[in-house]
Amino acid sequence: MAVKEKTRCEWCNGSEIERAYHDDEWGVPLHEDRKLFEFLILEGAQAGLSWITVLKKRAHYRKVFDQFDPVRIAKYSDKKIEKLLLDPGIIRNRLKVSSAVSNARIFLEVQAEFGRFDSYIWQFTDGKAIHNRWQSMSEIPANSPKSDVMSNDLKKRGFRFVGTTICYAFMQATGMVNDHTIDCYRHSELG
Repeated sequence: MAVKEKTRCEWCNGSEIERAYHDDEWGVPLHEDRKLFEFLILEGAQAGLSWITVLKKRAHYRKVFDQFDPVRIAKYSDKKIEKLLLDPGIIRNRLKVSSAVSNARIFLEVQAEFGRFDSYIWQFTDGKAIHNRWQSMSEIPANSPKSDVMSNDLKKRGFRFVGTTICYAFMQATGMVNDHTIDCYRHSELG
């Protein structure tokens, strides 16, 4: 008897790395500060590129960005930034790399103010995941009123590469929003 393949969101069927990310991470509520920081940096790095580009470079990002330790990244010097810009294993965009460093410093300020970055960022969804019921990928928006508010607040604090579309992608990735289509097996698992 043949085993029926699980139905997944259309976007993840292009490669094994996308499928694994979809099945194991995308849309799972995340509350660990370092992982939230990782997604904040990676979503910003993705701006203007496809997510698969970032996924393929993610392991190397972790290596050269000190496992996304914001304390260490906040101390990066101009010399370290120049070294990173020579590394083909990451997206070598000066603005994106330097924003990772400045965002780390602001991230630490937010942690000091709120106790945890998690407490700050999840306030934009009232501390709970939003479970949407999209029939198809074409219905899923690129942003939302909540991502608009999040983006504006992050920008006021000095964060960079945090436009409303990046914030919405961050919300999807970290499970603040469940945007798995209703036919996807993960939708009900996370609902």
